[in-house]
Amino acid sequence: QVQLVESGGGLVQPGGSLRLSCAASGNIASINTMGWYRQAPGKERELVALITGGGATIYADSVKGRFAISRDYAKNTADLRMNSLKPDDTAVYYCNCRAAYSGSTSYGIYWGQGTQVTVSS
Repeated sequence: QVQLVESGGGLVQPGGSLRLSCAASGNIASINTMGWYRQAPGKERELVALITGGGATIYADSVKGRFAISRDYAKNTADLRMNSLKPDDTAVYYCNCRAAYSGSTSYGIYWGQGTQVTVSS
C-alpha cells in the first residue's frame, strides 16, 4: 500500500505564504500524478493543483499565479507553495496521488489525512 503524510499547515495572515509538503511511502512501484485538494467547511473537496509524471501542472483558476506545485521524483514528495493567501483559501488541504505498489498491476488513488490551513488576521 501507499501512505501519504502532509505537513506545513497552520495559521497565516492574509497576504502571507505557506508551504505544504507531502511525502509518499510504502512499497511503491510507480507514482503517476501527485496533487493537492482542499475542502472548506460546508463545501465539496476541490482540486487545487496537480503535477503529472511528466511534470505537467494543472491549477484551479482560483489559485493560478499564487500557488505553485513541485515534485521530487526521487524522493516521492510533492510541495505546494502558497503565496498571497486569502481568507477564502482556508480549508483542510489533502495530498493525493495515483500510484501502483510493488506486486500490483494497477494504479490506485491514495489520500493523506489532511492538514489545516487557516488564513485570518
